[in-house]
Amino acid sequence: MHKDLALIYSRCFDTYSYGIFHPMKVERYRLTYDLMQACGLTQHTKAEMVEAVPATREELLKFHRSDYLDILEHYSRDDNSCANFKYGLGDIENPVFGGLYEWISLMCGGTVTAVSEVVQHGRRAAFSMAGGWHHSFPARASGFCYLNDVVVALQPLLEQGKRIVYVDLDAHHGDGVQEAFYTTDQVLTISIHECGKDFYPYSGFVRESGEGRGYGYSVNIPLVPHSDDLILEQALQRIVLPLIKAYKPDLLITQMGADFMRTDPLTRLEGTTAFMEYAARCFMATGLPWVAVGGGGYDSINVARAWTMLWAAMLEVEVPYVLPPGFQTILRGLGVDQTLLHDPPHLANPDDFARAQKALDENVAFLERRIFPLYHIRPGGMA
Repeated sequence: MHKDLALIYSRCFDTYSYGIFHPMKVERYRLTYDLMQACGLTQHTKAEMVEAVPATREELLKFHRSDYLDILEHYSRDDNSCANFKYGLGDIENPVFGGLYEWISLMCGGTVTAVSEVVQHGRRAAFSMAGGWHHSFPARASGFCYLNDVVVALQPLLEQGKRIVYVDLDAHHGDGVQEAFYTTDQVLTISIHECGKDFYPYSGFVRESGEGRGYGYSVNIPLVPHSDDLILEQALQRIVLPLIKAYKPDLLITQMGADFMRTDPLTRLEGTTAFMEYAARCFMATGLPWVAVGGGGYDSINVARAWTMLWAAMLEVEVPYVLPPGFQTILRGLGVDQTLLHDPPHLANPDDFARAQKALDENVAFLERRIFPLYHIRPGGMA
């Protein structure tokens, strides 16, 4: 029996570690799967779990340089390796360790698998939680990212002439993906993120709109610190959804980083699980073939809760307000006192909200003047 959705997973997603003091904690993948399982979402009649398959070197070479892949393989075989800053490898941000190449190829392959499940096998949607490494460049690691899974996975579709919308909800701007597609009209990249004025990767300003044939196909909605769910939802409704509708893509792919949440230790936005669920329901409602991938998120419990709610929204089912008792037991074993699956409603401080609303309105006005006419969209989001 053909099932409409695919959950891409591997028990090996949390096999390796960036190091005990690194903010990227790979146990978030296991916790996410455990929570999905506790909520009864891994054996759903609508969905099938599909094992992630490592990306091949041939697939990786569609985007990444051979010398870069060679050095990654070298580091993967040598536990006593040193830094190579030419490739962005070996520092605190992007550590190297034995087995690195095999592990990141698997994570990248999860996204390749997800795209294949939707495009080749006719799934309605797929979710690969281990994807979303949007800072990687052809020959340089950056921002905890070694291989750019989305760019790699989309190459065969671009060769076939497909049109794609990529939406990035991570608090950090998806600079690697934007740069890869900055001069093409085949991929419309849209990113909602914390403003890069004083925030990594210091890019994603509203005037970054693409070049040449790509002009108008890179869209950025930078948000000021303390933007909350109301601001995030407006950005989605006022800019993202009208552009998706007007562009009419063959595939929608979204990066669902969970670091826009208010208790994330590395960011200053004030979103909650409610925005993750809202965005997922909006993407499902487009009716487009959809691939969702993971991304940032540096509080592992936030990530597990947000991505479980994402998967529930993809399945179009409700999940309880509180965490299942069995999962609460797992958390207590980790020294975590958390009982809620859904975040309680949260609004930013009124002064912070006023600043966030003013900044959003200014950016929306700019995009309505510069970008919307290219898509024959009238201000207010009407095509």
